[in-house]
Amino acid sequence: MIIKGKSRSGPGALAAHLGNAETNERVTLLETRGTVADDLRGALIELDAYAAGTRCEKPLYHAAISPEPPHRLSPEQRAEAIDALEATLGLTGHARVVVMHEKKDREHIHVVWSRIDLKKNRSVSDSHNYRKHEECARELERRFGHDRVQGAHAEREGVERPDRTPSRAELRQEERTGIRGKQVKQEVTAAFRASDSADAFKAALEEKGYVLAQGDSRDFVVVDRAGGIHSLARRIDGMRAAPLREFMAPIDRQSLPTADQARDLAAELEKRARDADAAKADTKLEKDYSRGDDYVSQTKAAAKDHARRQEALDGNAADSKLHKSDPSPAGEAFGNASDELTAEQKSRLNKIQERYDNRFADNDHPAPDRQGEVPSGGRSRDR
Repeated sequence: MIIKGKSRSGPGALAAHLGNAETNERVTLLETRGTVADDLRGALIELDAYAAGTRCEKPLYHAAISPEPPHRLSPEQRAEAIDALEATLGLTGHARVVVMHEKKDREHIHVVWSRIDLKKNRSVSDSHNYRKHEECARELERRFGHDRVQGAHAEREGVERPDRTPSRAELRQEERTGIRGKQVKQEVTAAFRASDSADAFKAALEEKGYVLAQGDSRDFVVVDRAGGIHSLARRIDGMRAAPLREFMAPIDRQSLPTADQARDLAAELEKRARDADAAKADTKLEKDYSRGDDYVSQTKAAAKDHARRQEALDGNAADSKLHKSDPSPAGEAFGNASDELTAEQKSRLNKIQERYDNRFADNDHPAPDRQGEVPSGGRSRDR
């Protein structure tokens, strides 16, 4: 079981978050206690109003109770878990609102208390709340027979400190940008371990699409390709703030862009990366269609084919004209035929021509030439 929580303000924004049905399959308001309003927004506004007359700036305490799958809480166990956490935090009897979210066969409970003790007109301390969360979670796991989830603050018993879980802000950033914190941590850690100086580390980050920037509350942050902001120390595996500060000492923080400026730079780097990918794709496409050993220019091939066809047409036209002017029986029989004759056709042509010539030879009449003229000394057939 995992329990998280912290003090906060802003009842309107919290109501919008808890009532968001787009990111959850089902949202159920289970309980409002100590308020006149029975709707989520109205009840949270009333809880916030209890701080009037005090100097408390964060009068709400928001906690989430998440049983580890495949475990689910029965209604009785749910009520027992809420009361146990309420007692551990010192908020017994305070006004509260309970909301249940269900998503992907997993449910978790949100509880919001007023931190104001109405009898003393002062807020209840929220010190050491992380440890209190884990102590309560371990106790509930034993009561309900759930598998144990190792925490970082209580009952470690020599177990190495586990990695911190992402905050709600980090989870929302992951949903917005589509870039997971684990992926960023792997890439930034790899760049850090491959660098022997701060300047080399900065260059390695830029090669991976990250921009090193100065943070508002931290020394250094990195901005990813989608504009997400990450604490540099938290994105290097096993790194502490003091050793990182010493390693990065050669770089002047004031020379680095702010987080907002880094977002613009990151967007420019992402655009360049997209353009480079598009150029590579175009180059590959051009290469796929480039000339190979068996390449034949379709333009030149078409021109040559056209020339061959035209020559054939011109030759056929000349032969046709010649055959039409030939008065011989062979010319009349084959004057309109193509010059591409078969062997049988050529044999017939030769026989017809031979009979034609023999007829004039037997009658002592010369055969006319191809212009229809009679040779000198001969007589015309027409009298």
